[in-house]
Amino acid sequence: MIREEWPDVPFETPQYLLRELVEMVDDGRIQLPDFQRPWKWDDERIVALLATVTRHYPVGVMMALETGGPGTRFKPRPLSGAPVGRVEPTLLLMDGQQRLTSLYQALHSDAPVETMDARKKKLKRWYYIDIAKAIDEDVDREEAIVSVPEDRVLREDFGRGVTYDLSTVEHEAAAGMFPLRLILNTSGTQKWMREYVRLDGRHWDVWDAFTSRVLNNVNQYQIPVIRLTKDTPKEAVCTVFEKVNTGGVPLSVFELVTATYAADPVYYDKHGKDFQLHEDWDRIWRDLDAKTMLVAAPRAGLSNTDFLQAVTLVSTYFRRRARPACKRKDILELPLEDYLEWSPRVVDALHWTAQFLRRQCVFNVADIPYMTQLVALAAIRTVLGEETDSDEAYAKISRWFWCGVFGEQYGGSPETRLPRDLEQVVAWVRDGQEPASVGEAIFREARLDTMRSRNSAAYKGLYALVMRQGAKDWTHNRTPIDESIFYDHQVGLYLVFPKSWCEKNKVPRERYESIVNKTLLAHRTGQLVGQRAPKTYLQSLETDTGLPANWLDDIIATHLIDPAALREEDFKRFYQDRARQLRLLIEKAMGKEAIPAAQAPESPDDYESDPELVA
Repeated sequence: MIREEWPDVPFETPQYLLRELVEMVDDGRIQLPDFQRPWKWDDERIVALLATVTRHYPVGVMMALETGGPGTRFKPRPLSGAPVGRVEPTLLLMDGQQRLTSLYQALHSDAPVETMDARKKKLKRWYYIDIAKAIDEDVDREEAIVSVPEDRVLREDFGRGVTYDLSTVEHEAAAGMFPLRLILNTSGTQKWMREYVRLDGRHWDVWDAFTSRVLNNVNQYQIPVIRLTKDTPKEAVCTVFEKVNTGGVPLSVFELVTATYAADPVYYDKHGKDFQLHEDWDRIWRDLDAKTMLVAAPRAGLSNTDFLQAVTLVSTYFRRRARPACKRKDILELPLEDYLEWSPRVVDALHWTAQFLRRQCVFNVADIPYMTQLVALAAIRTVLGEETDSDEAYAKISRWFWCGVFGEQYGGSPETRLPRDLEQVVAWVRDGQEPASVGEAIFREARLDTMRSRNSAAYKGLYALVMRQGAKDWTHNRTPIDESIFYDHQVGLYLVFPKSWCEKNKVPRERYESIVNKTLLAHRTGQLVGQRAPKTYLQSLETDTGLPANWLDDIIATHLIDPAALREEDFKRFYQDRARQLRLLIEKAMGKEAIPAAQAPESPDDYESDPELVA
């Protein structure tokens, strides 16, 4: 056995007999950490694995974590098919679940293997090895491994004929089909062998060859196991698992924390049951879904990891004297007692956050500029509480929010920005210095030209501002667009100068697809606009609403559109004036001037056309 160390990850590399590993699975000494996903190997892969082992070819290294460490306590569960609750595990299997489960079920279990075919149809199978084929060096070993249905009758010709009936030991022996479920059971193998040679004395020589070429291979088979010691840090466990996991689905922090909390002995002693984080999150998600726009089915919007990040920010803020943190390591170290203390307050803060967004005219989860910025908002509210409700505090938080949106500050990794914003915005509200996020935020007027996709946070934010400053629908025009009108009349984005008109008049695509040429209209209003020229659809709107032209012009102006330029179909004048008014709107929200287009370097357009544009 070699003892080695990766950086900060102590480990050993012993060799285990296959027999020993399946026995450890059976009695519970080897189990899975609860964050491991279900076993799901198909019949074909199991056949290939059994062929590999019976040939004494390597199946690769496995990895396990020693239990009992102070930082690596996880709730365990047995491998699929193994008995429950015999002993406490000494090892948690990190890598090799599919292989070891397949070997345990096929070579040790008294039940058929629960697997599936290539089309994912569930099957129950017993595995046999054809003795004659197994000792024939000219036959590929996979051809010797036979997968048999649950009733041990292998049929052919769509069930009308029987190839093998292996429902009794006598039938198995007569067919020369050795049941692999007995291969690690010495007494069971000997009993089966006696029946096999009883039927034909010439089978002694065949059995000798089978013993040397198959049975000995399996009984002497060893598998190397990288054994992470119990001193392995929790963050390292998560990282190592992701690097060795070949399932293609990354392990989330939430899954790891769930397994940690479920193993918390203090909570169990107090409540008589494990704490189930996923159940707690399901409850929180349902509450947010019913009362806010922060989440939506199927699991869109604020994620469980976002929620843990907000709780961690608040917990570390108070635990570390206003020095919050929310990196993966910090979330993994979040004590259950801290989670239980702060999570209800963060939930309350998320309800406040939803109201804050509604006041900014963000009504839909898809229109939230940055989901990660909500983590900071909720944490700020949790720390400040009702201090956020004063006009001065609310104005400061609003300015910080819009600086983040139009400065496009939350597009990268938030692990540094979130703690800094929490610390500095809280201090600013309490008469401290202006946060760096506000001071550093820059908006370039030229960005309006390249803002064409609703995936952009600034794009989403700008039309929330257009609604917030009082835009009215052109037919439902009695009051500005609010949440009720937004949903009841299916408000969406439409081109002011339609595509057909723009292409006919040689307006470049990058211009007519810009946010400057889009506005929010009710579905019916958008249908009236359609692909018609502005002069034509304005006449239709006057007829439909019964409004005088000058009244309709006043309503159009609430969208920061020059109605005269629209009536004269002067796209250039319309575009320049609207870009100017949108820039002023952004400057007001950010509390600072934008960089004029003439002073800004040209920004490459790396945004695709808006696929959700209605017309």
